[in-house]
Amino acid sequence: MEGEVDGLVPEDPGRRRRVHGMLKLYYGLNNEGKDPEQSESLDPCDINGPHFDPEVYLNKLRRERSLAELMDEETCMVKQIRSLDSDMQTLVYENYNKFISATDTIRKMKNDFKKMEDEMDCLSANMAAITDFSARISGTLQDQHAQITKLSGVHTLLRKLQFLFELPARLNKCLELQAYAQAVSSHRRARCVLQQYSHLPSFKGIQDDCHAIMDKLAQELRQKFRDGGSSAKDLSECVELLLQLDEPAEELCDKFLSHARSRLESDLQSLEAEIRPYSSTSSVKDASARRQSTAAAGSPSDTSPKMSSLPSPNTDILEFIDRGCNEFVSSLCLVITSYQELFINHAQTGELASKNIPQMANGKLHAFVDDLAVRYFSIVERRIQEEKGVGDNSLLVRALDRFHRRLQAVAKLLPGSAVPNQGTEIVIRAATERVKQYLSALQSFYMDSLTDVRQALATPRLSVGASVTGGGTHLGGPVSSRDAPTSLPELLSSLSASILNQIKSVLASVHLFTAKDITFSNKPYFKGEFCSQGVRESLVVSFIRFVCHSSRQFCESGGDKGGSTPPALLLLLSRLCLDYETSTISYILTLTDEQFLVQHHSPVTPVTTLCAEAREAAQKLLNHYVKVQGLIISQMLRKSVETRDWVNTIEPRNVRAVMKRVVEDTTSIDVQVGLLYEEGVRKAHSSDSSKRTFSVYSSSRQQARYAASYTPSAPMDTNLLSNIHKLFSERIDIFSSVEFNKVSVMTGIIKISLKTFLECVRLRTFGRYGLQQIQVDCHYLQMYLWRFVSDENLVHFLLDEIVGSSAHRCLDPAPMEQSVIEVICERG
Repeated sequence: MEGEVDGLVPEDPGRRRRVHGMLKLYYGLNNEGKDPEQSESLDPCDINGPHFDPEVYLNKLRRERSLAELMDEETCMVKQIRSLDSDMQTLVYENYNKFISATDTIRKMKNDFKKMEDEMDCLSANMAAITDFSARISGTLQDQHAQITKLSGVHTLLRKLQFLFELPARLNKCLELQAYAQAVSSHRRARCVLQQYSHLPSFKGIQDDCHAIMDKLAQELRQKFRDGGSSAKDLSECVELLLQLDEPAEELCDKFLSHARSRLESDLQSLEAEIRPYSSTSSVKDASARRQSTAAAGSPSDTSPKMSSLPSPNTDILEFIDRGCNEFVSSLCLVITSYQELFINHAQTGELASKNIPQMANGKLHAFVDDLAVRYFSIVERRIQEEKGVGDNSLLVRALDRFHRRLQAVAKLLPGSAVPNQGTEIVIRAATERVKQYLSALQSFYMDSLTDVRQALATPRLSVGASVTGGGTHLGGPVSSRDAPTSLPELLSSLSASILNQIKSVLASVHLFTAKDITFSNKPYFKGEFCSQGVRESLVVSFIRFVCHSSRQFCESGGDKGGSTPPALLLLLSRLCLDYETSTISYILTLTDEQFLVQHHSPVTPVTTLCAEAREAAQKLLNHYVKVQGLIISQMLRKSVETRDWVNTIEPRNVRAVMKRVVEDTTSIDVQVGLLYEEGVRKAHSSDSSKRTFSVYSSSRQQARYAASYTPSAPMDTNLLSNIHKLFSERIDIFSSVEFNKVSVMTGIIKISLKTFLECVRLRTFGRYGLQQIQVDCHYLQMYLWRFVSDENLVHFLLDEIVGSSAHRCLDPAPMEQSVIEVICERG
């Protein structure tokens, strides 16, 4: 067993440990699991320690371990040995190239150092020779060194004196050749020396000659500066030379700006000349047109060509703005750049920095630019105001975009200037004014559309008037004389569609102001306010309110104007406003918000408010329609009652013609209203009215009532019976608001008509046959009118009141038999 264990120990363990330790020392490795500062172990049984003794270690193992443990220890040690061998091989393989490279480097260094030693020896010998040679030269020239230095200084001084004595001639030559920059440079070089030695006569003469020449040069520069025919580069060089000649900077700034102003004002005058001919020509045309109209009563056909032949500007707005930007704005930017380069940027360096020239020059530049910009903006605004047409909006938008773009260059060149803000205000005012023009165009379009509708409603009336004159009145006459029922829905649809299409067209034109390629469209000072207050409020909301307001004016205007409004137009406008309240307003505002991305930062009119205004207008129009139609029928009934002698009338044989006309007109109105409004809800008809269509007084209650009322031998007073009956009757509000349906409208018209009939009857005195005629007329009306109203009891009650009032006003109240009344009405 000992032999096997002895065979596990390496032959030369000390050597292997030394090699392994050297490698670990080279790579800076430490023993695994040990502190670098920990003292080395002195235990001979520590296999990793420097004092390891194999014999002691084996004896300890044999004493303390069993055979199985020794076998395990052997297996573990074999693994460790193999692992160490593997680590050694890995280290050798990994560092093989480094070993080779290090060897080559060392060999090369030996060769290089040997060659370098030879070169250093050669260099040392050369330096020694040079030092010796330099010492001999210094010894030889030591006596002449001071004399050479003195001669060199004298030579330099002579050259300077030669330059000074030749300076007047040199300056005259530069003046002849117009080499002003070289002359100023030469004079500046010699100015200090001449000033220092000016007490010497020779130098004083040179200085005087130079001053005379430079004064002449400055005079030529000033003349060249004043002429203004030089280019910007020559002008800048001229100003710079004058500043070097100590000319007053403030005076030069004024002269520079004055020269620039003359050229810029010529550009402004050429722009203004394009506006003046148009303005003067249009004023002459207007004056001549006014003189012609006052001298002779010209017809519309005479004046319309003159209005259409107004002269238009020679150039469109885009070409005008382009010309202004390319000429005036570009020249202004060039002037600003040149001025800043001369008096601000250049003056901040050199001798001029201490004279506060930049501050003075900057103030003058701002005042100069602001003054010219005010004139330019005035011309631009005058030209923009001439754009009155609302057909094509693209030219104006593109012109404003270019105007805004070019002004941004001024903002970059001249920070702090108010010019860009003033230009932006012009753009905003132009856009706002264009919105107002579109609103005016929409309003004119709406009023023209209403005029077309009125003409369409009046056209059938003319044709029917001729037929009525030639052939009497029939049922079809009044129907066609009031309107063309089949055309009302078409007129409403056409009117609503044309207005909506016009709004969409206007929104599309205005949307050009917010296009993505327009520079000012995305600016916060423009887009938010323009979209919210400009387009939504000032255009769309204002137009909707105009529609409602102008529609209400048909109700508010009294007298001749109110009477001249066709009732069919009132009905059509009421339906239009109701449709606006139902859907159109929300659709238009939603379309506007989506198209213009309106963000409601500022307060805007809510949709509910506009819908409430539209519904109020619709209600007022419909109420006025009911009132007008009711008064038309009432007028017929009033005249029929007031123009008849009811005391001496003959015995009734038929229904009066006016009652037939009332039924015909009511039927016509029913058809008319039914074209635009739904039927509505009616109360259930009574069994009497459904069974006896032509008899309204057939029940025993009514017969008993009239028998009691109209019989002279009645035991009770008829007035008392009537008053008792009224106490238990439901109150009827004649002029109450109607609902938006046909039944409610017809009920309102019939209430007004029958109430007028009742009041007229109360003012007349009747004979026997007069009372009987009223009975016949009321029965005839009952036969037809009950079907138009929501509650037939309303017609029953009013007709009962009419007959009762006639009986009360009758001198001989003898009512006609019901059967006779029915026969007369059926025959009529």
